[in-house]
Amino acid sequence: MKQDRELDAGRGLLLAAIDEYEGRFPDESQVITRFRDFVRREPLCFERSTTEGHITGSAWVVDGRSTHTLLTHHRKLNKWLQLGGHADGDSDVVNVALTEAREESGIDEVSPLYPFIFDLDVHVIPARPNEPEHLHYDVRYVVLAAHTNHVVGEESHDLAWVPISQLHDYTTEESMLRMARKWNALNEPSQ
Repeated sequence: MKQDRELDAGRGLLLAAIDEYEGRFPDESQVITRFRDFVRREPLCFERSTTEGHITGSAWVVDGRSTHTLLTHHRKLNKWLQLGGHADGDSDVVNVALTEAREESGIDEVSPLYPFIFDLDVHVIPARPNEPEHLHYDVRYVVLAAHTNHVVGEESHDLAWVPISQLHDYTTEESMLRMARKWNALNEPSQ
């Protein structure tokens, strides 16, 4: 699209990745439209200072057997979630997801398992002192951890390798359960 070409390179690349995502998940048009509209209209979409919201990068970290995902019991939100965080100006959202996975887990050897976006989610972050309520436009990738030894950092109450088949014991967050369904569909044996 001409409008997308006129955007800066980082936003253009993200919009192209969202287009590819839409081809795989056409039933998610509502979230895709919200993402596209936000990225097109907000030149500072990767900056935390953008008060409406901002792009974040997350990692659905899996082990070598593809049976477990690494979750953080997030200190500020008090929920079990995937690893991830703010782009802070970095338009390479895959890099953001990898950096956050390393920082939050202490696992240095992580790599993207697929070259495409695994999931998109827009969610509200509640207001806190000196921070108004805002939206996270979260771009999620599947990330493979080279080993399962992890370190709990200051952003977490705890970390746990959770069997994907038992994810519902840790969370009722629909976006987390949706990622489990997507992961299971990716890993179904072909007929």
